[in-house]
Amino acid sequence: MAKKYYVIWKGTKTGVFDNWPEVQQLTSGRADAQYMGFTTKDDAEKAFKESYTKALTKRSLTQKKPSTKPENTLNTNAHGVNADIQIYSDGACSPNPGQAGTGIAVYQKSKLTQLWYGLYDANGTNNTAELLGLLESFKLAQQYLQKNSEMRIEVLSDSRYSIDCITKWASGWQRKGWKKADGQPIKNPEIIKACFELYQQIKQQVIVSHVKGHANIEGNELADRMAVYARMTKQKSFVTYEKALNITSILAMPSG
Repeated sequence: MAKKYYVIWKGTKTGVFDNWPEVQQLTSGRADAQYMGFTTKDDAEKAFKESYTKALTKRSLTQKKPSTKPENTLNTNAHGVNADIQIYSDGACSPNPGQAGTGIAVYQKSKLTQLWYGLYDANGTNNTAELLGLLESFKLAQQYLQKNSEMRIEVLSDSRYSIDCITKWASGWQRKGWKKADGQPIKNPEIIKACFELYQQIKQQVIVSHVKGHANIEGNELADRMAVYARMTKQKSFVTYEKALNITSILAMPSG
């Protein structure tokens, strides 16, 4: 097997590496991890001198088919789920707490059809932005299901906290009066209540999946760009992205 080289732009260490287990160790558990694989050391070194976003854009121009190899080339279907619609959501906040925004990318039969952004909060957090992404995703899913109740929809987020809040913990919190096991009130109760209520209505037709952030998965990357765009434009309402859905151009936008 040909030797592979890996660039880490964000991780416990950064640089060019030739050992995949080491790369896994340096990026594992980091929601902000940015890394990519290359076939030659020269290509890897050139890429490291540029930004992750620029390298990702170049990769998107040359890749014709998605890959599930460790180097994480752009993939339009994160889990291979046979869904009619996939809704990727993401939140961005800088600093944390600080200016926050939320973004969504919608795919129908693996084709990008819509981008959404907004919900700017000057005093938000990464968790509130991610939870709002789930809430807006559920709202969109409900709208699609009202048109066709037989649809199969997948909602994808890179926030395990948000997913677990709604799919694992919320039912127990509700029984305890929206308090944790120690009796303390939960954080972000209003968003979680609204999200959980809507999830209960649609969960038979909706799959909620976790997707690794900054792992070259196209839908997650686009949702990330929209979240940052919302923060930068200070867009308070949640609106559709009206410019052309040029994936290469959008991936070149600032990332979170």
